[in-house]
Amino acid sequence: MQRRQLSILDNPGRTIGRLFFVAAILAAPPAMDAGTAFAQSDAIQQSAPTPVPAVPGFWDPRRRPERPDTSRLTVIRFLTETDYPPFNYSGPDGNPTGFNVDLARAICDELKISCTVQMRRFDTLVAALAENRGDALIASISVTPETRKVLDFSDPYYRVPARFVTRRDAVSTDLRPELLEGKKISVVAGSAHEAYLKALFTEAELRPYATPEGAREALRRNEVDMHFGDAISLSFWINGTDSGGCCAFSGGPFFDSHFFGEGVGLAVRRGNDTLRAAFNWAMFRLWEKGRFTDLWLRYFPVSPF
Repeated sequence: MQRRQLSILDNPGRTIGRLFFVAAILAAPPAMDAGTAFAQSDAIQQSAPTPVPAVPGFWDPRRRPERPDTSRLTVIRFLTETDYPPFNYSGPDGNPTGFNVDLARAICDELKISCTVQMRRFDTLVAALAENRGDALIASISVTPETRKVLDFSDPYYRVPARFVTRRDAVSTDLRPELLEGKKISVVAGSAHEAYLKALFTEAELRPYATPEGAREALRRNEVDMHFGDAISLSFWINGTDSGGCCAFSGGPFFDSHFFGEGVGLAVRRGNDTLRAAFNWAMFRLWEKGRFTDLWLRYFPVSPF
């Protein structure tokens, strides 16, 4: 599944918030085809046999952004979702918490601007922004051609790769399309992951399921050879109790933006270039200082790669 989109584009595989908070993302280029993904995965495994947790890095140190004039900004009103842990959810005291919430507060701290964070139902966020009930959305909304029609976005601060999962006794580092001929692969019907397999893994035997839970359960029961889906939610499943310790990642991650989106950014009203540029400057500073890394590892200590 792609990370969160607008309600009219929402993917049915919304399961990440019901699983354990154990994941991290490895930095990756904007797009990766099957061959490149496998080559890079093999290189990583050969050069670094002991995995080291890593964080996404989308900021080029050679392209340092300039801070825009924010003198007219006295407060930034962030809107986020009510129940999408570990990105945003209600803490024990009922106040907003999670990775997105802490990132919003760190951005405001870097900008030296006061901020508020209000939780709303996901399907009401865009309308609330349009009605000036908030200034920005930080709710894991994917940057896609569709969402760009109604929102402007900051630079991405994380992306969601796709990944193969097999049973532990069948883990492989080489999953080139020609080697998966005849393999039964479970996938969510109508998802970007199904479309990707149909386009590039043409000789595999796809087994579409209505839900991510059904597709994963098929693998656990050994009814298919492998499953292909969202690497973050899969890392939760692999490390959680629902999998029963059956399975593990195989091969490397896939980041093809045509299928899996351009990443996740902070959303603002169309034309609000000052706020968008302020977010870009602040996130670059947080990354440069190591604060973004500290925040990421606090919520995602285990890499799904």
